This record gives sequence, C-alpha cells and structure tokens, in this order.
Amino acid sequence: MKAWICRAYGGPDVLALEDRPTPVPKAGEILIRIRATTVASGDVRVRALSMPRGFGLIARAVFGFTRPRQPILGTDLAGTVEAVGRGVTAWKPGDAVIGFPGGGMRCHAEYRVMATDGPVAPKPANLGFEEAASLCFGGMTALHFLRKAALKAGERVLVIGASGAVGSAMVQLATHMGATVTAVTSAGNADLARALGAVAVIDYARRDFTREDETYDVIADTVGASTFAACHPRLNEGGRYLAVSADLPALFARPVGTKRSVGGPAAERREDVAELARLAEAGVLKPVIDGIHPFDRLPEAHARAGTGRKRGSVVVSMAG
Repeated sequence: MKAWICRAYGGPDVLALEDRPTPVPKAGEILIRIRATTVASGDVRVRALSMPRGFGLIARAVFGFTRPRQPILGTDLAGTVEAVGRGVTAWKPGDAVIGFPGGGMRCHAEYRVMATDGPVAPKPANLGFEEAASLCFGGMTALHFLRKAALKAGERVLVIGASGAVGSAMVQLATHMGATVTAVTSAGNADLARALGAVAVIDYARRDFTREDETYDVIADTVGASTFAACHPRLNEGGRYLAVSADLPALFARPVGTKRSVGGPAAERREDVAELARLAEAGVLKPVIDGIHPFDRLPEAHARAGTGRKRGSVVVSMAG
C-alpha cells in the first residue's frame, strides 16, 4: 500500500510517499480501505513537534525524541471494509465505516486495521466519504468537553475559534443540547457561525469579549487563544472554562470560587463515534470542509492545516 511517512520533525516537506506492506487483520479486527481522511491540527503538531507551552519534552517522550515513533500520521478515516479477521461477524467486506484511531494515527495510508471493539462505526448513509471523514476529530473533541462541562439546556456558551474543526462541531452540538451559543471568529466566518447555530458573533479582530459585560455559563477555547485567568471574570457562578487546546500550566489552573477550568485529552470511545454518526445521519451535525486535497498531494493539506485559518476540516481524498 501507499502511505505518507513522516521521517523527521519539520514542515510539510518532511513527508514522503512510500510503499508499505498492507496490514492483515487478526482475530477480532477488520481491514479498512481508506477512502478519505483529514489533516487535523493534531497531525500538524506531531509533524512539526509544535506543542502548547510546557509540552515539548513530554511530546518527545510520547511521540519520539528525534523523529515520530509512528511515522504514519492521520487520526480519522472513512472507508470500506476490505477483509475481516477470524471470528468477526459484525462486519463484512464492502461495509462503509468511519473510524477514529486518534492517538494511534496511521490513517494517512491506503489501508488500516482496526479492532471491531474499537472506535469504529457505520458511515452515515447520507454522507459521502469525504464528508464522513470530517466528523470525528472535531466532533469527538467537542462532544467530550461538552460532556465534561455537564452542559445544560438554557445555558449560555461562548465558543472561541468557532469556525475550526472543533469549534464548528462545538457550536452545533451545544446548540443541539439546548444552549444559546455566541461564536468568536473572524468577520469572514460570521455567516458560517450563524448557519451552524450561533445566535451572536464576536469578531475577534474588533472586539475583546473579556472587556465586555456579557457573561456565560461555559467558555470553550478551542484554539488556545485565551486563558482561564483572562476568562473567569466573564463566567457566571458555577461557570466552566473548557481548555480544549491548553498549555501545561492551564491543566493545573485552580478554581476561582465556583468557577473552574476543564482540560486534558479527549476520550476516544467507540460509543462516541457511533453517536456522531447518528447525529450526522439525523442532520444535527453537518460537516464543515475547508477543502478536499488528493492523497498524492497530502503535504499541501498539511500546509493548509498549518495556517491556522482553515474552516472546519482539511480533507484528503483517495478518489481520482
């Protein structure tokens, strides 16, 4: 199979397309032919070893000191079952699926093996492979943090970075849960944020919400643009600050009265992949795609994702 290999830490030019053995599914596994994947912010961070403050040495210990220990990046996929391992009855060749290996990566390739009890679910029937591939990275992260916040209907939510992969999913899911959402994004993405469910939009280039009088029950920073210290005055009593893209000090932020910061890695649960698929099939969660790049030009997708200006997900398609 063809796979993109990250041989060193650096820019998109460190990626090389190589031939690798096609994996063979073992008992309890399925082999998936990948039809589409994404280049997420997590892929960019690993490739460039560009981590939030305080995570540099930790990241080297986890991912590899001088180069990525797992050279095939890619956290999510949409594809079809190519073969099944011994004892697998829940899936058959030809079944369309979505999967989120997350930190296990290895989706920037033509094939990937996944355990049947892992984070894999049927592809929403109403979505193409490119659309379906865009669901998991942002959706899984948003779903995890909204659950950690124990979001309630009627609460007011501010989403910083509302047009990115995580932010666009956060706006949609919080709205679905009955919250009133204000989006912080650029003026050019204001219409998108409103279409996703935001009732108000703050252009971060013209307004600083931390200096305004409005308060919120939840402030979700999906891009690492603020801090709990800066935001807690804008939280109501019992308010939660969601440090989705937190640096190391942010993980140890102490509560201020009844207000608290929520951080840490997002879970990678099979049930959540199935829930995202269900919500997408019901039309609740709609894919937001920045652009679709061909597999043989995947470094271009890395370059785009690395700009920090993408809208939704940067998708990579195996078609054509």
